[in-house]
Amino acid sequence: MEGKIIDLSISFDAKDPLYIQLYQQIRELVHVGALKGGMKLPSIRSLQRQLNISKTTVETAYHMLLEEGYVVSKERSGLVVVSPPGSFSVDGSDLIGNRVLNESSTSFNQFPKQHLIDFSLLSVDGDSFPIRIWKSVVGEALSQQSQFIHLYGDPQGEMSFRESLSQYLRKSRGVVCSPEQIVIGTGISYSILLLSKLLKEIRRVGVEKSGIAQVRDYFIQHGFEIVLVDLNDLERVEQESKHSRIHMLYVTPSHQPSGDPMPYLTRQRILEWASRHETYIIEDDYDGELRLSGKPVPSLQGLDKSGSVIYIGTFSKTFSPALRLNYMVLPINMLEKLKSITPVLSGPSRIDQWAMQLFMSRGHWYRHLRRVRKIYRYKNETLVQLLRQHLPGSFELKASSSGLHIELLMTVDCDEETLIGLAKQEGVLVYGSQGGTNQVYPKIYLGFGGLSLQEMEEGVQLLCKAWSSVLKGR
Repeated sequence: MEGKIIDLSISFDAKDPLYIQLYQQIRELVHVGALKGGMKLPSIRSLQRQLNISKTTVETAYHMLLEEGYVVSKERSGLVVVSPPGSFSVDGSDLIGNRVLNESSTSFNQFPKQHLIDFSLLSVDGDSFPIRIWKSVVGEALSQQSQFIHLYGDPQGEMSFRESLSQYLRKSRGVVCSPEQIVIGTGISYSILLLSKLLKEIRRVGVEKSGIAQVRDYFIQHGFEIVLVDLNDLERVEQESKHSRIHMLYVTPSHQPSGDPMPYLTRQRILEWASRHETYIIEDDYDGELRLSGKPVPSLQGLDKSGSVIYIGTFSKTFSPALRLNYMVLPINMLEKLKSITPVLSGPSRIDQWAMQLFMSRGHWYRHLRRVRKIYRYKNETLVQLLRQHLPGSFELKASSSGLHIELLMTVDCDEETLIGLAKQEGVLVYGSQGGTNQVYPKIYLGFGGLSLQEMEEGVQLLCKAWSSVLKGR
């Protein structure tokens, strides 16, 4: 049975995207009581026909309503409206307005301290996972491969999956490789473990000073020594190479610690450095596919002419960290060494690999990427608007067109640890740069991938409260 017909008006010439217009109009109908608690929303297909828009547009708008609690999903009923708790507003335009929270209102003053709002840089949007489609491809994979379900697979990864992946990487990321160069793994720690076996002669790895601290720990755990470098000072990197202080570089060209992609000139210079010293660059395509505006930046590996780049990518940020599925593309000159460490190889579930291969070959992967980019773009814009509303003049925003976090340069007279500690006292987790103590102003990083719009607003309000004494002293 179809849900209630809703009177909606979508403009293809409006400034806002269609999914935002649809989301805002339905939300407003809930606010004014035109859509009452218990009413069923139209199915995706019927609303698609009614408005002559794409299925993805309706799905994205419905996802946002579901995430914010305006509707709930009921088995055999679809999406059903719930009674809204007052007129709590979360869209971008309303957040810039003057919604006052007093002691009698819900949320802010009654926000439980034991519930932490975590602006984690690693979390992703849980509701964006395409569970129905994934269940379908897992079932199809089991049916197709039932005669092999009792056997161990190729420890390097299923060949059919590696073939699909090599085609995708060439088309989407500019990575030039054959299936034989790909090693399927369970995460970057596993990939670094393999590199420690393949490159026993290499011990010191150059890592950017403001880089991901977690990755440094992985290198250290697997016997590498870390040398912090500044890629804005390549002459210094060259000098340290001559004194045998750097044997290999770990970089994230698509999304550097600053949030920007690595400039083309820097890419060329580090490739020349690696070729000249006959060593390697580890390219971690961190957030490379999560370009929120413009097209994704092509890989460094695609520019490599001397077999110097080891390319690492993952499905954790764009799909799900629960899948534990990543991949490493080795230069051709390392394939003989790879054969020598076959006993060390231990790929992830064959079933998951078969399912992901079907997911990609059916075109679901590209549709999923388009959808999550829209979701994360809106979350990014909303968080920026909230910060500018509640913390005006207290930070410089380092704008980034990719990834799931933003960088704030806090123009205050205190350090990162103080800001992080004050925030935690109010129930909010934020993160520092790990970049040392010689910077003029502290840097704070806020991830938005795993937070709902309501949690982001509550979190920013609590940060305003937590940092009030520091901000007054400016």
